[in-house]
Amino acid sequence: MDICPKCGLPREACVCEEIAKTTQKIHIEMVKRRYGKMTTVISGMDSTINMKDVAKKLKGELACGGTIKNKAVELQGDHRKKVKEILNELGFQADLIN
Repeated sequence: MDICPKCGLPREACVCEEIAKTTQKIHIEMVKRRYGKMTTVISGMDSTINMKDVAKKLKGELACGGTIKNKAVELQGDHRKKVKEILNELGFQADLIN
């Protein structure tokens, strides 16, 4: 049985990620890349949050490509308004997302 080193609970019952989601200050910005391509960058997530899952859910909901670079999720296209709504649905605090 695997035990979380942070909270001491078994991995199946671990609540560290849920608690971390309520305290994260997330920044959403749009960056213009080469050849005029627009990219939405979501930064400020802690290492306790599984960024792969967040990126996968965002890409699936928005029907776009993306990646994780430098502790930030990068999505192809301008999705600033929709990303905030989706992150709120995933459990992040709406007032801490800007």
